[in-house]
Amino acid sequence: MVMARTNPYAQGGARGGNAYVRDSVETASPGRLLVMLYDRLALDLERAEHACTSGDVQTAHDTLVHAQEIVNELHGSLDVEVWAPGRHLAELYEFVGEQLCQANVSKDAAIVAECRRIIAPLHTAWREAAGVVEIPTVQRIGA
Repeated sequence: MVMARTNPYAQGGARGGNAYVRDSVETASPGRLLVMLYDRLALDLERAEHACTSGDVQTAHDTLVHAQEIVNELHGSLDVEVWAPGRHLAELYEFVGEQLCQANVSKDAAIVAECRRIIAPLHTAWREAAGVVEIPTVQRIGA
């Protein structure tokens, strides 16, 4: 897997933005970068589903476009010549990308929810493969 193209996770980069995020992305290992992409994709899909449900058309559009950019990056990073099973993953990314486009046109939360269900096990698998552990939620004292 080669990740040489512009990373849609890095919202800053040449366009400005948070130096910490930019540095984190630029210094991340390929496995960690993949997890960061999936983390942001999951967040975008969650926000898009909520925005579609609540009628927030602009947020739905923005988050779905960003999610499509991430899916395109994931798809483009696959080297099916090196990893033949990557063809199946490429087909899945193509399907999700098409669904996200349809969800953006129709602002259909159900389509976004289906994309979330498809992406969730991949997100978990890549986190496990990269050795990334969940950060436990800190409970407030007295809560």
